[in-house]
Amino acid sequence: MLKLLFLELNHDIDWAVAAVGPAYIAANLKQYGHSTTLLQVPQDMNSSHLADSIKEVSPDIIGLSLTSRQWLRAKKLVPEIKKELDIPIIAGGLLPTFSSEEVLNTEGFDYVCIGEGEQAMLELVNAIENNAYPIKNIRNIRGRGEPMPELRLPFEPIDDIPFMARDMLGEQYGVRHISTQRGCPFPCTYCAAQQISHLYPGGYQSYGRRRSVDNVLQELLQIQNESELNYIVFLDDTFTINHKWVEEFCFKYKKAFSIPFSINARAETVNEKILAQLSGAGCMHIIYGVESGSEQLRQNVLQRNVSNEHLINTFSWTRNSGMIVTANYMLGIPGETRENVEETLSLHKFLKPDDFGYFVFYPFPGTAMFSLCKNKGYLPKDYYDIPVNHRESILNLPDLTKDDIKYYYQCFTELRIANKSEAMPHNLDKKTQQSISEQIQTFANQG
Repeated sequence: MLKLLFLELNHDIDWAVAAVGPAYIAANLKQYGHSTTLLQVPQDMNSSHLADSIKEVSPDIIGLSLTSRQWLRAKKLVPEIKKELDIPIIAGGLLPTFSSEEVLNTEGFDYVCIGEGEQAMLELVNAIENNAYPIKNIRNIRGRGEPMPELRLPFEPIDDIPFMARDMLGEQYGVRHISTQRGCPFPCTYCAAQQISHLYPGGYQSYGRRRSVDNVLQELLQIQNESELNYIVFLDDTFTINHKWVEEFCFKYKKAFSIPFSINARAETVNEKILAQLSGAGCMHIIYGVESGSEQLRQNVLQRNVSNEHLINTFSWTRNSGMIVTANYMLGIPGETRENVEETLSLHKFLKPDDFGYFVFYPFPGTAMFSLCKNKGYLPKDYYDIPVNHRESILNLPDLTKDDIKYYYQCFTELRIANKSEAMPHNLDKKTQQSISEQIQTFANQG
């Protein structure tokens, strides 16, 4: 039996829920006798303190699930850890999947996991346990100096994936996080979700999978029996893709639970009927990606084919169904002008969301927009060394200056302060309300 330690590198906020990938991997490894532990790494923890904390755990392997926002901390800390501890270190997640060369060229990283990790990590851990060096030809695993690996087929059936190991998530106040599907059929240029599907033969048709309603409810029942359950956050990019699935879920969930929940949805995937069913089942909060008020920019640049009229109707339907509605906006999008941002501010007045998030666009590796920015020279050559904070742009755009973006970011900030909502469900305690409200700011642009 080996012990795998996952490091969760906190960035802007220390309270955020940990990455779900390690929680799935940990659950699968535990089935085969291995042990896993999560170590939260606060922003102020230096490499020496971190090395001491790792030594206390005494792991056989160290794993990190990395996004672009965590990369600079990882790039700084991992080489220092390696000097102190001669332990194999592997990175997975969005950044290593699409930038494996950059990760493996950084001192301290021995392997990256590309794509799904449950079966690949089990095979790697078993190989390390058996001293099967050099480790080669494990699908989805790339070692230093090795070519891109062959990818194994997506895990099937998806209902056989063990439920997430809750001790790996750092959840608080009874707010629990659930994922019901993998893959996304939509072609948004700023998101890596569909690009992950394209790694696999058949694209979304083979990678896109959704758990059965009964399997999801079984996980919720297990959580309720074992711990506090006050609120459920469904992490799916678009919960409302399949109306037949949603209708079955609403019917069965309402009979089994009375726990409020929130979802992410797309305006083009809902109607008044499905919203009424969600509200009746206990959905209290829906987050919609609006991105821009410019239909031209949204449809031609972001590949979001939805009209302003439909967005306005959707927000109205959601409010009328008794649910809290949140909008997410982006600014600093390639091709965007000051007039386009003014259109977003104007649309906001018509949408009348209860709350909204706003983010400066960042081109994440693996996305179509990343390639566009790189090809057009918008992206600085040292982009891997520039922090990702969603408050200012790293791009050199021809139609919107960095000062323009700062100005409009401040406009959104002042608008949010002036209209700060009291919209969280009042039947929840204050700590739970605060946790839910703060998490709105983390669900978008997580690459």
